[in-house]
Order: sequence, then structure tokens, then C-alpha cells
Amino acid sequence: MAYIQYGRNAIRQIIKETNVHSSDRMMQPLLYVSQGIRHRKLEVILTRNIEKLGKAGETVKVAPGHFRNHLMPKLLAVPNIDKYAYLIREQHKIYPPEKEKEEVKVVAVSEEDKIKEYEKAAKRLDKARLVVRRLINIEKFRSRSTKDEPIEVREPVTKDDIVAEVARQLCVQLAPENLQLSSPLSTVGEYEVPLRFPKSIPLPAGKVHWTLSVKLRTK
Repeated sequence: MAYIQYGRNAIRQIIKETNVHSSDRMMQPLLYVSQGIRHRKLEVILTRNIEKLGKAGETVKVAPGHFRNHLMPKLLAVPNIDKYAYLIREQHKIYPPEKEKEEVKVVAVSEEDKIKEYEKAAKRLDKARLVVRRLINIEKFRSRSTKDEPIEVREPVTKDDIVAEVARQLCVQLAPENLQLSSPLSTVGEYEVPLRFPKSIPLPAGKVHWTLSVKLRTK
């Protein structure tokens, strides 16, 4: 390093004695090359996983001092030459590098958190309106005596259908046991389906029980 410093000062002295402008001195190729020698990095092959540098077997560029003082004494890396690259490949065939284990943290959910989630879902269902579409029964539709008679659908809406539509439209997971539906919905119209939730969930003011508005429409 002392020789490089001495050579760089000598080149500066030569350029200073020549008749060139100050702007041209900064672009002298010899001076530019001599200044870049100490900033050159080495290509090395990592033998282990090193944080913020790379994984085992990867080729990275590091400063010569970092390789000489830290990586090489601890055998964390080797120079990127053919014989070392061959040895690293053969070593990985016999002893594959260990994969990093991902830590999975299990977060315990308290009873209060569960009640809050239930209450949030119940309020969302109470304020929403579920729309279900079905094809009408054409034979019964044509045989109606008056226009005021209800229009029957081809396939009635069951508890499972309502649970699936709630998950798709409202992104709320329900169980069939949460619905109090005595019989499937078979005619077009609007319905108030009672919901069954734990008694610990407080009801809104003026409500006797939780309900879900369902509108059965034709396609």
C-alpha cells in the first residue's frame, strides 16, 4: 500500500509540472487507475451462510482486508478459483448445506379476543343484506292463477347455500348451526333469518335476537 501511495504522489507531481488545465488533471487515466487500486474487491466463495452477505456456495465480492482479516482465518470463504470451486461443489454433494429453519410463533388467543371477533362478525351480518339468485320453476310460474302468487325457484336455498354465500360475499365464516332455518327458502322474496350466537355477545339496542337479511332473486 505504501508503494501505491508513493506512486500516486509521483504521478500527481508529474501532472502538476505539465502545462494542462485543472479540469484536465482530474481526468488523467494514470491517476484514475492508481486511485482505484485500493478500492478493488475480490471474488470469494462463501462456505457458510453469512447474514447480509450471502449463502453458502454463492460467489460474492468483498474487500481484500475483510477477506484477509475476517473471512479467511475463520474459513468462512475461499478465493474464487477453479480448485476451490470444485472442492466446494463436491462438498455440497456429500454434505448439503443446512436450510434455515423458519420459526413459527404461536400466538395464544384469549377469550376476550374471541368475543370481540364474534361481536364484529355479528354486527357485520346484522347490517348486511345477502343476495342469492336462483332460476325460477317455469312450469309452476306459468300455472299461477294470479300474479300475486309467490314465484317458486327451481332449487331451494338451504343452510349450506347461505353459509357458502356469506363466506363469498361478506367474508364471514359461519356454521350451519348458527342459522335457525326451519325449511329451505323456495320462493322469491326477502327473508329475515335468525342467527344463533353465544349469549356473551351483546345485542344492539332494540334487538331481540341477531338476524341476517336474505333476498332471494331470480336470475
